[in-house]
Amino acid sequence: MAKAKREAQASSIKIKLVKSLSGRNAKHIATAHSLGLNKTGKEVEHVMNDALKGKISQISYLIQTSEV
Repeated sequence: MAKAKREAQASSIKIKLVKSLSGRNAKHIATAHSLGLNKTGKEVEHVMNDALKGKISQISYLIQTSEV
């Protein structure tokens, strides 16, 4: 019950890959793949946490984000 309550309070975020991964830093490509972004235009939804914030800040120049 407590886990369901925490998930209800947690904010979700949509992340869309808007720039190509071709020719990018290998670590940035790996970060995008870890988020489930492997093709330009792909959009995924994740629950916001500290690790996700770090990943988003690392590849912010490749993605668009919006709160759900």
